Amino acid sequence: MRKYLIASFIAASLAAIGCDKTLSSDEKTSTSPNGAQTTTEQKTVQHPDGSVTTEKQVQHNSGAPNQ
Repeated sequence: MRKYLIASFIAASLAAIGCDKTLSSDEKTSTSPNGAQTTTEQKTVQHPDGSVTTEKQVQHNSGAPNQ
């Protein structure tokens, strides 16, 4: 009986964790005249608790060769 009780608590806790759900995702890359690239990624995510967040990430690449 005790095994079943412990197993049910573990199963209930794992079910409550859940996963994030991606609502939208957008990625845009632009190149300037001097060869520098800018990549912008924006993602809207719904979390298991119902909250919604928007994450924006911008990456700049100068386009200059590494030495």
